[in-house]
Amino acid sequence: MVSALASNIQNPSNILIAKDLHATNNQISWTLAAFMLIQGNFPLIWSAVAEITGRKVVYLLSSALFVVGSAILALSKTIEVMIGMRALQAAGSSAFLAISAATMADIYETHERGTMMGVFYAAPLLGPALGPIIGGSLSQGFNWRASFYFLLICGVIIFLSFLILFKDTYRCERSLTYCSALQRRLASQGPVRRPSESTIVGSEFNEDKTHDKDLEKQFQLPVIPEEIPSVTPTLGPDDIRLSIKDINPFPPYYQILSRKNNVLILIPNGLVFGFNYCLSYTCERTLANAYGYNALSVGMVLLCLGVGSIAGSIIGGRWSDRVVRKMKQANGGQWYAEMRLESSKLAMLWLPPCIIGYGWMCDKHLNVAVICVMLVLVGFTSIWMYAGTLAYLVDANPGRSAAAVATNSSFRGSLAFISAIIAVPLQNAWGDGILFTAWAGVLAAAELLIIIVVHKGESWRKENDENERKMLSK
Repeated sequence: MVSALASNIQNPSNILIAKDLHATNNQISWTLAAFMLIQGNFPLIWSAVAEITGRKVVYLLSSALFVVGSAILALSKTIEVMIGMRALQAAGSSAFLAISAATMADIYETHERGTMMGVFYAAPLLGPALGPIIGGSLSQGFNWRASFYFLLICGVIIFLSFLILFKDTYRCERSLTYCSALQRRLASQGPVRRPSESTIVGSEFNEDKTHDKDLEKQFQLPVIPEEIPSVTPTLGPDDIRLSIKDINPFPPYYQILSRKNNVLILIPNGLVFGFNYCLSYTCERTLANAYGYNALSVGMVLLCLGVGSIAGSIIGGRWSDRVVRKMKQANGGQWYAEMRLESSKLAMLWLPPCIIGYGWMCDKHLNVAVICVMLVLVGFTSIWMYAGTLAYLVDANPGRSAAAVATNSSFRGSLAFISAIIAVPLQNAWGDGILFTAWAGVLAAAELLIIIVVHKGESWRKENDENERKMLSK
């Protein structure tokens, strides 16, 4: 929640920050854009480190960076320092979302993840819901620096909580990085498997057992057949130490992007996040400039977006599991990851019309109550769709959940960065009506990519899995 809170807690205070630090609109945009770019891409580093150190060390390091960045932000005297420290703060906060999703994959099985991902993402969505109110209240009651003092206190509490209460959830048997390192170590010690044997036992490549078990459970540590004599002892988890080569973040990143089904889901996910960031940023400007709202009033209106997002996450997650259960039953008990995407279709139908309605209502400066209703609907439909596509990424990449979520975060952050940079110029040039009509068109096109994956994703995954199996058996 604090990670998402940090991303937009300053939005109601942007005008105050610009006045106090003598900053331009472009510089204010960079404080937001730099945060999103770093928060989106730094999880690639954290996910790699988590494979060596486990989850807990990453949480402690990242929360320490978050504390340092928040402290300096609260004391900053120039906009340049603020931009730099927002980047540092983003690097610290980025692990909370990305590694937390991988922690969920450590704990819960596939059939539970839709509901649990929905509940889990309701907490981060409290950030967009509460951030504007907290930031607006603190800025109105004290000054804009109070928001960053608040984040500093939260960061210290988080650090101490991870240090004292958190037990590491990392499970090496579910990590393809670890299993690959163990396989190489076994191969270097002499024993050779028969060509018919593979490190991946009973996996998707076994057609008669493809879907009746959790895919991640099917990835087993490599074993040496008993009938093959060996002069070396069988290695266990404690005998393997991953190297820099093993945890290089870019090969897993490439592996995720080498699969067409992943890319076609990552693009809509990134666009949804970029849209939501553009929405909250431009809405703050519209309310301040056209309606004359102060920071607290802006926060109260933006709360509607957060409320809709939380409802969409929870209901969408539960609906996702319900759809999967029904389709699995109708399919003779067999399950495949693309079933997860069927749950997003209902939200996909309503999202573009809601976006267009919101844009033109803002453009015509209608009563703010109508805008609040549209914010709820936009948040509800966009995050409902996102809940299903994110769960699909985890389900479709067994053993690579951390890399998949980190890649998703990279797409989100990069597109949010672009969105933050172009939001103000486009709003000034086009107005809210045309701007959000264009966004509706972009997201409608992105929804078509999801439909393609629904119909083609399973065959693409089988093709990629077969290629990987052949490489492993060589």
